[in-house]
Amino acid sequence: MKFWLCVSLVLAVQGRSAQVTPQKAATDAPHTTVRRGVNETLLAGLRPGRDTLAVAEKRFKLKSRAESQESGIKEWRDDCSGRSIRLELDAKFTIQSVTITTLGFQEGKCGDKRVEFLDPKNWVTGVGLRIGDPQDRIIDFYGEPNSSGPAAKNGQELELMSYQFDWAGSDVPQAMEVLCARDTGRVVEITLAFPSS
Repeated sequence: MKFWLCVSLVLAVQGRSAQVTPQKAATDAPHTTVRRGVNETLLAGLRPGRDTLAVAEKRFKLKSRAESQESGIKEWRDDCSGRSIRLELDAKFTIQSVTITTLGFQEGKCGDKRVEFLDPKNWVTGVGLRIGDPQDRIIDFYGEPNSSGPAAKNGQELELMSYQFDWAGSDVPQAMEVLCARDTGRVVEITLAFPSS
């Protein structure tokens, strides 16, 4: 008899829970629509922390690479447009950070020749943020930044937005910085970095 009383009590509680759950879900619905930003793992078609210099050289062509005096730095640069793709490498030539920028110095004569690394597919993150996008689009993709504030580079007034992705795990890039021109509100530089070991 006690067994059947316990079963009846359990069934009654379950039935009551089933009636309460839909009402609770309806009141909680606004909280589930809050969209958390996503982490980024790809920039210019490269995955910091995973891809090597050889992958970048195949993608951007070795002949287009500019000479750099800095150790551990490789760069593809177009002096006509001021655009460049810059890589920081570890001792094993694994890419630690990727920077795409339009903030380089513009010098030299501009000809009709178009270098391959300037292809639009190289100027975008994995999620779809592109150089030239409005600042609002950054927040649409990644949510509010962990920090933001004024910055300057090559004499330009900029707004820096920093994201930390440590919540996504240690095997993915941990930080992204986006620079926007203050006068236009447009993205002019993006850096994606893997944690240094």
